[in-house]
Amino acid sequence: MEHLLQQIFGFSSFRTGQKEVVTHLSEGYNAAAIFPTGSGKSLCYQFPATQLPNLTLVVSPLLALMQDQLTFLHSKGIKAASIDSTQSREQASDIMQQVRDGVIKVLMISVERLNNERFRQFLSTINISLLVVDEAHCISEWGHNFRPDYLKLPFYQRQFNITQTLLLTATATSNVVKDMGDKFSIAPEHITLTGFYRPNLYLGVAGVKGQDKLATLQTWLSAKNGQSGIVYVTLQKTAEEVALALQQQGFDAVAYHAGLEHQLRTDIVDKFMRSQGQIIVATIAFGMGIDKSDIRFVAHYDMPKSIENYAQEIGRAGRDGQAADCLVLANKDNLSVLENFVYGDTPEASSIAYILNEIKQAQGQWEILETSLSTQANIRSLTLKTLLVYLELLGVIKPRYSYFAEYKYKLLLPQQEISAKFSGERAAFIQAIFNSSSHAKIWSTLDFDKLANDYKVARPRVIAALDYLEQHQAIELQTKQMTQVFDVLMPDIDTAQLTKELSEKFSAKEHSEIGRIHHLVDFFASSQCLSQILAGYFSDHSLTQPCGHCSVCSGHVAQMPEPDKSPPISQEQFKQISSPIYQHVKEKTGSAPSAVTLSRFLCGLHTPLFTRIRARSVSGFARLEQYPFVQVKQWAEQLLDDENAP
Repeated sequence: MEHLLQQIFGFSSFRTGQKEVVTHLSEGYNAAAIFPTGSGKSLCYQFPATQLPNLTLVVSPLLALMQDQLTFLHSKGIKAASIDSTQSREQASDIMQQVRDGVIKVLMISVERLNNERFRQFLSTINISLLVVDEAHCISEWGHNFRPDYLKLPFYQRQFNITQTLLLTATATSNVVKDMGDKFSIAPEHITLTGFYRPNLYLGVAGVKGQDKLATLQTWLSAKNGQSGIVYVTLQKTAEEVALALQQQGFDAVAYHAGLEHQLRTDIVDKFMRSQGQIIVATIAFGMGIDKSDIRFVAHYDMPKSIENYAQEIGRAGRDGQAADCLVLANKDNLSVLENFVYGDTPEASSIAYILNEIKQAQGQWEILETSLSTQANIRSLTLKTLLVYLELLGVIKPRYSYFAEYKYKLLLPQQEISAKFSGERAAFIQAIFNSSSHAKIWSTLDFDKLANDYKVARPRVIAALDYLEQHQAIELQTKQMTQVFDVLMPDIDTAQLTKELSEKFSAKEHSEIGRIHHLVDFFASSQCLSQILAGYFSDHSLTQPCGHCSVCSGHVAQMPEPDKSPPISQEQFKQISSPIYQHVKEKTGSAPSAVTLSRFLCGLHTPLFTRIRARSVSGFARLEQYPFVQVKQWAEQLLDDENAP
């Protein structure tokens, strides 16, 4: 193994844990690698991929992660590619052909790509040796970044007859590790945890009042002597404000957040990767896939979202093994903002009831367009996916398949010339496709129902034929409207009872997330060694004594200053603030908004309803974002109980 490692990758030895994981895979087992950020998880699949006979399929959550790993693989002469949303149809088709031909050994995709009917059809024709799930904690509801689509991965592994699976993550508690292992049938002895503690990171926490944070940060950065680092903030506008303030003090600082244009974000990352002293002031949109080894510091201007997020973000510092500083400017000022994000995800009972009634009205099968259903039910997209997973686990519905409702094609060759390339039954089949299409001036739309009636052909064969024609440049193909089809297993559900049960489940999840935030506050205010607590949280109990180099070990226990109290709001003032959105919702929907709807608007939380009725243009949006959602909701409930509602 060491000889091959040197020959292929140029490394003289494996890092801690890597050889153990590679050995598990070479012996035919499923495996999991729980390594700290920057500890070489990727090599655990990259090495086996060069030895396995067939394709290694990697599911990765972000394009940036894929590109970083692809660059490394290409530098080692390993044929690897991704299929992603930035590519043209021609580029994607070329990659798929190289996979078919066995040229490409590693293919990287997002989990959402597996919702694509045509892509699944393609995978069903390919021999796959290994499924790699990056950021595998996303599969667990116990995780800090649960993604419902990840729950389908065990099903896809079976569907595509993938022999082995490797799970990779840096941030998994013991509950998450067990959940991941159970879902993919990974024995405990094939789960490798290398330990979370990183002795080169200095973990510092300073209790700082909100108005003093900027001055404290500037003083701290002044001692960094032009080193590269990241300053994390919660809100996009804070990123802009802090970056500008640092620029005015002579720092080479730039803001980064999801609100910037894609090309600008790319340019910022490229410059940072090459720089020796740039500071990125960023929301959590920055970081995944950033593998710059000489990041010397990570500061949290605002409190991170969770201990898992904190661990992931500081893990970007000191990857070269040299000392790096991590600082949290801790106070409780933005706790309401963090908590309010959680309350924005919980669906209202009326929204859950809407979904259940839709299912009851379906006749055996339920077809949905997810975006449309999200808008109609006023449930955020990710929450809707979670709700559908809950209903699946309860046996109410069962995913059957998904498909594009519309297939359009443009002829690149004359129809007769295309048909002439085939003979016998195949020629008749191709002609039946043309005959079952409605033809406009340029584009033709295939009518699957008409084709099924006239020719009695299975849908997968039709899709395979269309893909074949496109690969051979006979047609240009377009697909639209991803439709999901579910079998309704329990048509006579008790809507009221199930709505109550699901509401309680989401409330429990909400309570758990709020608890996660308060756990975070307790961690930063702790009088115990921060490194020990953090390592123990991630099931690493190897640090048996205080680290000696965190702020607590240095004698500086963070004293959290209490936040300045927001000015009290009378019920009359609340009525005045609420009046514009109350009237707007009533005018646009025909019914008065609920207390939750009013509260989400005033706390600056986005919902599909607000997008549909353009609520952000109404006066008062985010006016009360510094107030706890629970308090704002109490005011709203009192207002709506009052007969003099606005």
